[in-house]
Amino acid sequence: MKTGEYRKKLIEVALPLEDINREAARENYIYRGNPSGIHKWWAQRPLAACRAMVFASLVDDPSERVTELLADAGKRAMAEKGFRTRKKAWSQLKATFDKASRAGLKSVPDPGPEPKIEDIIEEQERDRLFGIIRELVKWENSNDERVLKLARDEIMKSTDGKPPPVYDPFCGGGSIPLEAQRLGLEALASDLNPVPVLITKSLIEIPPAFAGKPPVNPEAKRRFTSSGSWKGAAGLAEDIRYYGHWMRDEAAKRIGHFYPKVKLPKEHGGGEATVIAWLWARTVASPNPAAKGAHVPLVRSFWLSTKAGKKAWIEPVIEAGRLAYHFEVCSQKTESERRAQDKGYEVKTEPSVAGTVSRNGGVCLLTGSPIPLEYVRAEGRAGRLGARLMAIVVEAPSGRAYCAPNHQHELAAEVDQSPDVPDTDLPEEALGFRVQNYGMTKHRHLFTARQLAALGTFCDLVGEVRTRLVADSGEKGLYADAIAMYLAFAVSKYSIYGNSLVPWYTKEDRPSMLFGRQAVSMVWDYAEVNPLTEIGGSLGKSVSIVADILDNLPSGVRMGSVTAKSATEIEAAGGVLFSTDPPYYDNVPYADLSDFFYVWLRKMLLPIFPALVPTVLVPKAEELVADPFRHGGRDEARLFFEKGMGRIFARMLRAADGRFPTTVYYAFKQAEEDGSDVEGEEASAARTSTGWETFLQGLIDVGWQIDGTWPLRTERTGRMRDNASNALASSIVLVCRPRPDDAGLASRRDFLAALKKELPEALRHLRKGNIAPVDLAQAAIGPGMAVFSRYARVLEADGSPVGVRTALALINQTLDEVLAEQEGEFDADTRWALAWFDQNGFKEGAYGTAETLCTAKNTSVAGMVEAGIVVAKAGKVRLLKKEELAPDWNPANDSRLTVWEATHHLIRSLDSGEQVAAQLLKDLGAMAEVARDLSYRLYTVCERRKWSQEAIGYNALVLIWPDLKRQADELKASGPAQRELI
Repeated sequence: MKTGEYRKKLIEVALPLEDINREAARENYIYRGNPSGIHKWWAQRPLAACRAMVFASLVDDPSERVTELLADAGKRAMAEKGFRTRKKAWSQLKATFDKASRAGLKSVPDPGPEPKIEDIIEEQERDRLFGIIRELVKWENSNDERVLKLARDEIMKSTDGKPPPVYDPFCGGGSIPLEAQRLGLEALASDLNPVPVLITKSLIEIPPAFAGKPPVNPEAKRRFTSSGSWKGAAGLAEDIRYYGHWMRDEAAKRIGHFYPKVKLPKEHGGGEATVIAWLWARTVASPNPAAKGAHVPLVRSFWLSTKAGKKAWIEPVIEAGRLAYHFEVCSQKTESERRAQDKGYEVKTEPSVAGTVSRNGGVCLLTGSPIPLEYVRAEGRAGRLGARLMAIVVEAPSGRAYCAPNHQHELAAEVDQSPDVPDTDLPEEALGFRVQNYGMTKHRHLFTARQLAALGTFCDLVGEVRTRLVADSGEKGLYADAIAMYLAFAVSKYSIYGNSLVPWYTKEDRPSMLFGRQAVSMVWDYAEVNPLTEIGGSLGKSVSIVADILDNLPSGVRMGSVTAKSATEIEAAGGVLFSTDPPYYDNVPYADLSDFFYVWLRKMLLPIFPALVPTVLVPKAEELVADPFRHGGRDEARLFFEKGMGRIFARMLRAADGRFPTTVYYAFKQAEEDGSDVEGEEASAARTSTGWETFLQGLIDVGWQIDGTWPLRTERTGRMRDNASNALASSIVLVCRPRPDDAGLASRRDFLAALKKELPEALRHLRKGNIAPVDLAQAAIGPGMAVFSRYARVLEADGSPVGVRTALALINQTLDEVLAEQEGEFDADTRWALAWFDQNGFKEGAYGTAETLCTAKNTSVAGMVEAGIVVAKAGKVRLLKKEELAPDWNPANDSRLTVWEATHHLIRSLDSGEQVAAQLLKDLGAMAEVARDLSYRLYTVCERRKWSQEAIGYNALVLIWPDLKRQADELKASGPAQRELI
């Protein structure tokens, strides 16, 4: 495809990235109805981010439609109004600048080129599209038909009514195809791994097939006498709830005796209570001969609850005169009661023993002698590890409570192991697997006998549900199969909690789950959940989660298509828009981890979907993960990965619809090297990452051009203020197009010249989108790589090719230079302060050095003391921190106003609230925008110097800028006319 045969899309120019990141991170805290919860997957991309990226990949950037926009009378009138305002402000700044220049003064910033109406209408239209994205990414608007219609209409307009199918060949958790479907597009997906195929089918294929269908269960027929209106998959969800609860009740009849109730002590209200979890410790025979083979507990921590006011713990008690011990449960409440009864009683506030095992080995509770970790492993491999009940968790009348263990409940767990459980092997060696060292070599070894009995029962009941559903309603075929699939998912979800590798989460008094990390690691003291209760992780709770998700899926959408195949088999006649999240080197062994679920899913679904679960375990030979255990070493694994990804990207290139960019998600895991001690290009090179570099090189080598790199920071954060910190992106979205057929060669000098010419304009667009300073460097890689990858090859002076690593270093270096060149818009005092800050931060420096710098910047130390930005005494000079600035400062009365001072007063004013900051922004007038530019520059200095604390304020000011600007404009419109500061 030749240059100019496509229209540039919004994603290739600018995005409201901070809004997307904020909503994507917020999504992590939304549980009910969140499609990501339908089944565990390890690389779930946030729905908000996927929705925004697909939309922006299809919608034209306004720069492609300027003539059309100017022909729209309404939009032209609005642009003319904005143009007049902008032109007036520019003329005033220009006159002041010219006057200062004639007088030989350098304190007034250059206002830049004269504004054009074309620029104004382009910006206004881009802002309108940003507004749609801001609404589109909000969780509350996920199914808002008004918002979705706005987005769909824009897509149809930009695609001439013929949008392409969206295809994700690594569908994983299904986020990308689901969001394409939500936007009214044809969603295609595939994966080699059967688990993501099942997950994605459950989201985009099955629900539309039964959209609007009423529930068929007997209870629904009684409650809803008329068919009524069942929107989307609501009827399907209702049947899942009914038959899921039937499964739980039927299971209680069959295995309920395995889960006895417990008698409550008086302090918890007496009577009987249902157990929600049993807390166990693994045990090993003490290697000390004095212990005479007694089994002792291996406990990481004896804490049960660390909640304020409700602290509870296990107290191990060694029985006098015997090589034996038992466990007692203590709490703040019981300790206070003992003190009340016995004034001489010494109140305990924490366990007397912190724990008996760590990464380095264990300690014998009875003798205090060490237990080497290798000894524990050997005992495990010999099948000689045991388990001892430490505490029982109940739901008492007063809330969650802990009871001491008893013999009855230990015996209840001694269940005969069912022969009808998967006997599949864990991998001998694999990334993320640690338990084989302890004798856990089969999947069934990850569960207790009681857990295996529960899982086996649930699996049988999934099959019985299909038979019962047919008997209840006469429904056969796909509908009964669909209900069975969703209930199989509920059972699979329970297994994450229903295994012997689940820690007890003491901060929240609840079980954690196996895959808190992307690994299968040993857990010494574990929680055994009662699956017949409604605790999180139980069967009933899992059924409810699945049903709630179906209730919340988009309605009125086209049925998607999901196939089980390798990405190396991509075929797409007619062209598609690719958006995908491929595997990343050695990050996650998806296939090995998936087997944990697959062995149970296959047991339930083989009679229903034999073509989807054909193999005993998940296919691994073709999986594109650089696992050295699987491929005979690191180099061999890397080569396998690179060749495989190269073949896939080449196939995608041939199958892509050239009208639209392809988006590829890259998980930014690799640690950055420290370049703090080197300068220039060498320092820039040190900021690159080997995995990142190789990924880009692979795309470019097969013919892709990189047009954009958008950093996504979607990890959970604490306070909202934390979003202003300089956290690295959790992933990067690469925007790619096929390189033009007529791409030529370029020298390194040509590349640098083009980079320096085009990067400033690209940065202007990024800033217009209010990109956070923390993201600027990563986002700037996009336009930089667009220059580099548009050439067939860039050559060094000796004819050797310039590699991606060098190109990345040159882009970083040029970014620094461009930002430095923009200092021309700052006044002389600010230029001095910026240079001083780069060297000293807010620390003191020598007066003589300061004066020398003043000469170069055409200012003086005395003048800056007068301006109120530095303090000079005893031969030392220091910049004032924001909290040291004059509290009664008014820019209108400042005879030596500086951008530096304005910027730091704005940051300081945020501490008093947005209204105060907005008022100051209004008072600063045109200087405010220059202050924003300075914030970007100062952030890059802080990032390079690793001054994370100072960086927060500059990042925060830019992030909140749109809100402050809006409030300042409202103040300007409602208040009396006031002279703006130039």
